[in-house]
Amino acid sequence: MRSERILVAMSGGVDSSVAAALLVQQGYDVVGATMKTFCYSGTKASAKTCCGLDGIADAQRVANKLRIPHYVFDVEENFTRDVIDDFVSEYARGRTPNPCVRCNSNTKFPDLMERGHALGCDGIASGHYVRIDRTDTADPTLLRGADAGKDQAYFLWDLPRKMLPLLYFPLGELTKPEVRERARALGLVTADKPESQEICFVPTGSYRDLLESRLPARHPAMQPGPLISLDGQVLGQHDGYANFTVGQRKGLGGGFPHPVYVVEIRPESREVVVGTLEECTSTGVEVGEINWLGEPPPAGSPLRVQIRHRAPDVPATVLSIDDRVTLAFDEPQQAVAPGQSAVFFEGNRLLGGGRVDRALSTIPEARTSTGQHSAGSP
Repeated sequence: MRSERILVAMSGGVDSSVAAALLVQQGYDVVGATMKTFCYSGTKASAKTCCGLDGIADAQRVANKLRIPHYVFDVEENFTRDVIDDFVSEYARGRTPNPCVRCNSNTKFPDLMERGHALGCDGIASGHYVRIDRTDTADPTLLRGADAGKDQAYFLWDLPRKMLPLLYFPLGELTKPEVRERARALGLVTADKPESQEICFVPTGSYRDLLESRLPARHPAMQPGPLISLDGQVLGQHDGYANFTVGQRKGLGGGFPHPVYVVEIRPESREVVVGTLEECTSTGVEVGEINWLGEPPPAGSPLRVQIRHRAPDVPATVLSIDDRVTLAFDEPQQAVAPGQSAVFFEGNRLLGGGRVDRALSTIPEARTSTGQHSAGSP
């Protein structure tokens, strides 16, 4: 038995179940924890989500099988404030949020760290498909998971850097089929449990239902407004700008001579701007709310940036860097949506990230981190 005691986040799915099992096999003193969030509203739909009532029961069954203690922590208040309220606020501003990022950085990992400390734990583990490099034991780094199709580094850019030495990701070197096979071999009840695809607090699949229940009556985000072209021509009417995200093609109506996409959302005038695919393409991006998990690269440095989940990271150059980062893409990119995460990589290493503030159609001159013109600028 190792001396380290590890608190494992157990959602009731196969990934977190196997993460706990692997740590037990490796000799750690393992404690399981399931977080009670907004999903436990008592509705029939919510009971079936990954972190719903069935999730609690499955996590408990797995913990019993592994002979480890299991706790349920009520984090509904923090989850509502930090994740759901932010989700609603972002859509009300015409932006597209990443609730899983907010959950990881503002609720799940910080709360687990606090609870783990109270339980005498030395570290925190989860079933995320990412790896942690402890070559430098004082300053470990996060790496993409070995399974490119399941890699979840995109969702962890906003973790506090000081937390990295205390984190464990047992699934980082495994593929999803390998995880299921290990679960079957261990006889875990979650071995063939299907993955949850919906946002956990939107079990119906319609986030408009959530917005209508939480925004004030007749909020502008849910009211009709003009559908316009970039040159201001009114092309039609929409039924609420919160129904759209930059890059969206469906739901814009017909009658256009060519495919049209959402190019911009203007909440102050309730306008949804549409255009061609070329008009929905950006040469750069401005990113705010920056968090670094390593040393920030200087202006002029190349890096790779992932601007949405399920998109590949693409090469870019740092133009300016301070409390915000401005990047120029090596090749123009489509559908750069404000509110989405822009995550920075060096190879497989996660450098950090931030939230997209705006897409750029022209590239500003490069500046250094002190705001001075970079070498070669006029």
